[in-house]
Amino acid sequence: MNRREFLQWAAGATVLTSGIMRPIASIGSSKEIKSDRSTVVIVRKPEAYIRPGKVSPDIVRQMLDRGITRLTGVSDVTKAWQSICNPHETIGIKVNAMGGKNICTHIEVAYAVAGSLVNAGIKPHQIILWDRITEELRRGGYTINRDENGIRCFGTDSSYEREPEVSGSIGSCFSTILSRECDCLISIPVLKDHDLCGVSLSLKNFYGAIHNPNKYHDHGCDPYIADVNAHSYIKDKLRLVICDGLIAQCNGGPGYKPQWAWPYSGLLLSRDPVAIDRAGCHIIEEQRKAMGLQSLALAGRSPQHIQTAAQRGLGISDINKIKRISI
Repeated sequence: MNRREFLQWAAGATVLTSGIMRPIASIGSSKEIKSDRSTVVIVRKPEAYIRPGKVSPDIVRQMLDRGITRLTGVSDVTKAWQSICNPHETIGIKVNAMGGKNICTHIEVAYAVAGSLVNAGIKPHQIILWDRITEELRRGGYTINRDENGIRCFGTDSSYEREPEVSGSIGSCFSTILSRECDCLISIPVLKDHDLCGVSLSLKNFYGAIHNPNKYHDHGCDPYIADVNAHSYIKDKLRLVICDGLIAQCNGGPGYKPQWAWPYSGLLLSRDPVAIDRAGCHIIEEQRKAMGLQSLALAGRSPQHIQTAAQRGLGISDINKIKRISI
C-alpha cells in the first residue's frame, strides 16, 4: 500500500496517534450542495491602483464599504460587518504573502478589513493577520506584532499541531493559529494564476495552513486543495472571502511575473469560497484571452479543484448559478 492509498483508506476510519483516538474530519457529500445561488460582489475603481507597490488606502476602504454592504444587504457599514463576526470572537484574517510585495495581499486591504472589524466592536487584539511564515509577511510590508496590544500579525512558522489530521486524501498538521486561536476566518487571497493548479485564489490560500503543502501538488493539486478546505477547521470557521485583485496576474504564478500582471483594480467579495474562485478564474481566463494566451484547459492546468470543492459541498462552481454583482 503506497502513501496515497493509505491516506484514502484512513479517511474512512479513525486515526490512532500517541494512543489517542482522533475522529476523522467529514468531507461532506459527493454532490454539489443544493442552495440558493451564491453571490459574488465585484467592486472596481481604476484610481485604486496608483503604481506597482502603491495603492490608495482611502479608495480601498471605500471599495470595501461598498462591497460588504452590497454583499450582506445591510446598508450600514458597521452593522454589515457585525453580521459577519461577533464581538466575542477571535478573527483570523488569512492573507497570502508568499509572492513578495508585488503580488501579495496588499496591506491596505488587510488593514482596512481589520479596521472595519474594530469599528464594528471587535477588540484589536482579537484580530490576527496571519500566513505561513513571519518573514514573508514582513517582506510583504506587514508590521509584525505578537503582543496583546493592537492588531496582531505573525506567521505560523513552526507552530503546527503535533498530530496530523486526515481529511479525504490529505494528512496534515494544521497551524495552531487556525486550530486554537481563531473562532472564525476571513480569507484574503490574491487574484492570480498558478503554474500547476491553474489559479491560486481562496481555496489554494489555505495551503498556507498546513505543514506539508509541498506533498499535495500532484495532479494539479486535485483533490488535495478541496480536501484541505473540507476540514472543519476551515469549513466551519470561514465567514468571508475578499479576493485582492488590485494587481492581478494571469500567467506564470504563483510568483510575480510583471509581464503577465495587470491592474485589475478590483476586490471580489463572497461568503462562498468556491463561487469566488470560479468567478476569479473567469476573470483570469478573460485576461489570458486578451493577452493572446491559451485557456488554462488548453495549457494543461484546468483548475479542477474548484469543481471538486463543489462536490465536497463547499460551495457553488457552476458559473451560471453564481450571482455576480458588479459595482
